[in-house]
Amino acid sequence: MRLAFMCIYPSKFGINTFNCGEHAATVTHPLPAAFSDLLPHFLVEPDDVYIVKNKPVTLTCRSTPATQIYFKCNGEWVHQDQHLIDRDVDPATGLPVMQVKIDISRQQVEKIFGLEDYWCQCVAWSTTGTQKSQKAYVRIAYLRKNFEEEPLGKEVALDQEVLLRCHPPEGVPPAEVEWQRNEELIDPKTDPNFFITVDHNLIIKQARLADTGNYTCVAKNIVARRKSSSATVIVYVNGGWSTWATWSACSAVCGRGWQKRSRSCTNPTPLNGGTSCEGQSVQKSACTATCPVDGGWSEWSKWSPCGADCTMWRSRECTQPSPSTGGKECQGLDLQSLNCTSEQCPQTASGAEDVALYVGIVAVALCLTLLLIVLVLVYRRKKEGLDADVADSSILTTGFQPMGIKPTKPENSHLLTIQPDLTTTTTSYQGTLRSRREVTGKFSVSNGPLLEPLPNGSHTLHNGKLPSDPNDFMNRLSSQTYFKTLPRDNVNTSYGTFNFLGGRLTLPNTGISLLIPPEAIPRGKIYEIYLTIQKKEDMRLPLAGCQTLLSPVVSCGPPGVMLTRPVILSMDHCSDACLENWAIRLKKQSYEGTWEDVLQLGEEVVSEPYYCQLEAETCRVFTEQLGRFALVGESLSMAAAKRLKLLLFAPAYCSTLEYNIRVYCMDDTQDLLKEVMQMERQLGGRLIDEPHILLFKDSYHNLRLSIHDMPQAHWRSKLLAGYQEIPFYHIWSGSQRTLHCTFTLERQSLSTCDLTCTLCVWQVEGEGQSFTLDFNISKDIRPLDSDFLLMDNCTPALAGPSAFQIPYLIRQKICSSLDTPCPNGADWRLLAQRLKLDRHMSFFASKASPTSVILDLWETQHFHNGNLNQLAAVMAEIGKQEAMIFLVSDGEC
Repeated sequence: MRLAFMCIYPSKFGINTFNCGEHAATVTHPLPAAFSDLLPHFLVEPDDVYIVKNKPVTLTCRSTPATQIYFKCNGEWVHQDQHLIDRDVDPATGLPVMQVKIDISRQQVEKIFGLEDYWCQCVAWSTTGTQKSQKAYVRIAYLRKNFEEEPLGKEVALDQEVLLRCHPPEGVPPAEVEWQRNEELIDPKTDPNFFITVDHNLIIKQARLADTGNYTCVAKNIVARRKSSSATVIVYVNGGWSTWATWSACSAVCGRGWQKRSRSCTNPTPLNGGTSCEGQSVQKSACTATCPVDGGWSEWSKWSPCGADCTMWRSRECTQPSPSTGGKECQGLDLQSLNCTSEQCPQTASGAEDVALYVGIVAVALCLTLLLIVLVLVYRRKKEGLDADVADSSILTTGFQPMGIKPTKPENSHLLTIQPDLTTTTTSYQGTLRSRREVTGKFSVSNGPLLEPLPNGSHTLHNGKLPSDPNDFMNRLSSQTYFKTLPRDNVNTSYGTFNFLGGRLTLPNTGISLLIPPEAIPRGKIYEIYLTIQKKEDMRLPLAGCQTLLSPVVSCGPPGVMLTRPVILSMDHCSDACLENWAIRLKKQSYEGTWEDVLQLGEEVVSEPYYCQLEAETCRVFTEQLGRFALVGESLSMAAAKRLKLLLFAPAYCSTLEYNIRVYCMDDTQDLLKEVMQMERQLGGRLIDEPHILLFKDSYHNLRLSIHDMPQAHWRSKLLAGYQEIPFYHIWSGSQRTLHCTFTLERQSLSTCDLTCTLCVWQVEGEGQSFTLDFNISKDIRPLDSDFLLMDNCTPALAGPSAFQIPYLIRQKICSSLDTPCPNGADWRLLAQRLKLDRHMSFFASKASPTSVILDLWETQHFHNGNLNQLAAVMAEIGKQEAMIFLVSDGEC
């Protein structure tokens, strides 16, 4: 049935009438008779929308029963050609359903002048009449750059209320406001000490010391996110006196003197510029001390009657005067005895029983005397035999204090005896002491003139691993006060025993090593040295502002050992190595546990015991003091970037409908790569793509991850949102080691094994990476495996000549040849230039042997791939005849 009726259509040229049958008003399904008199009602009405940048918005109307729907914007009808019409029939009622959409551009809205907003509404027709929808306002969204009022810094006393004002920039829609302290979001729900008012001001109810920091007001809407300038709030504490201590003893031992008492300004201690205590911290008072009285003897008593043993007694007492107030006791005997004369001695007859008694007493006394002599002799022998062992075991239980031992043979006392070093502090360490017979049969040094021959040929130096039990070593080391935080696992710890020949400690697959050059340990000393990684979650470094951890936290020690030359600690870093964008500092933990800046890269002072060379991915730290180190960077601009390593893992075998893909976003250092590989190996994961590098900039933007282009007929993502995000500060701080996101996919059936998708990882408004994945999850033929990234099988500890590429004798000849300045420059300076180390000339020049330090650095850089022929070629370029020494045979070296 075809209905033809007249329609009125608005036009910019007037009202047009036309035959609806000739246009889109054809009703393919006539209305049921019961609904023929119904007015149209709207199923969907247009809502208020905002135009973001230049993207047009779409308004939608849906009505039933309706034969025509047109939009009217700002009182004018929208042209028919701009409508997108969709017709349908409600299967439940049989009524026609009509849906119309129009697009509104930014230019259309900007043409409207005046105070009124741009609005649109739709009008629906039925056979009975018309109906109008609600008005939908279309506004252009924006957010100005400048805040109308920014927070100002303040200094407030402890427990004082703080008000920080913030009036966000003008914007449509109005901006939402949040507050940050030191770049971390403030949530009044979790910390009720904060309160955000309706007009966006921040109130700190009672200022605490922890509230000291930089506060930033952040305004955001759908267009942009603006940050105010930071306001520094300093919470200071005024000092207060503690209670007076007790009076000290009188200064005079006898007579008039002084006594004093003190108090300290520690209740509380002034902090952050708070005022100090007023008044005296010490009080004095006169005192009189009672003089000491020495004791004196009384007169002797009368002699006692002569006893049965023909002896008489007399006594005296120390009572004239008695000793008091520290006086001396009486000197001498207080009892005297005297034999009686024969006339006074009573005569008694001794029977056979008395003789037997005396003989028995004498025999018992002789036996006891002999037994005592035997015990004394046995004790002395045992004590002499245990001296060396006692010295060896006590070194790890006495805080690493210097000790000496008695050699078992006096003629060899100059070899391994470690003498006490009285110039160091009580926390210094002079090495584990071992008797010479304990190291017999191990690595023997035979470098000809390099070492003095050892007597009897029975004394050798240890080369390689620690001879003692590793678990015993770690338990002893962890028992010390300073080393409570050392890990007890042997996987991340290397240790060895070294002397003046030096050596090397390496943590395989971590990029961390410690080079101990020859002569760094004084001759006659033997040190037991360790190298270990500290877990970042156990070592919270105090990072502020834009600071970030760029390297692992590495411990080498024990601290306090005496070194005559700097050792070289190598560890990875994850900065972009562009020093113009960074202020990079080397931090060291003190004995008290606080972290101190010991060096800033680019501002090194050669007289200091620390120096650092920053390479593309590695940091070389020269240090004359062992301890706990970390590299911390502070970004100077938003162009500063950290290198992130992106790793994709999935189950090696999947027997369920769900399939998980884990994406790790971690600092690009080998120790973290090793940790993730070991963890995934335990989880049964498999690397499904090559690692990728992403530069993560200091732009305050989060890292966003999303998955796309999956075959919807076979797979679907169980993630509710379109993407996942890792907060900016979680990555930038560097304190969380294995940040990752998991994408859970679900296949429609167990027979579905082919997976094709694209995984995108990018920093919001920044750079990104995409991964195209195409593989079969049941028949995995990918060649990649986690083991290919863990190929470092070097020995953790090497001692003596085997730890170095350059033989000791050749090294000595090179140093003697190049250390002496040469007029034409053919000396150590030219060697540093040829090896591209000329940036560190001032540091090399400050050392007694610059060539030796250059060779130490060459050893650390070329331990795995060192080529002596290349070094010989460099020597030949310099013009030194000593280049021929590289052809010396092994017997001569």
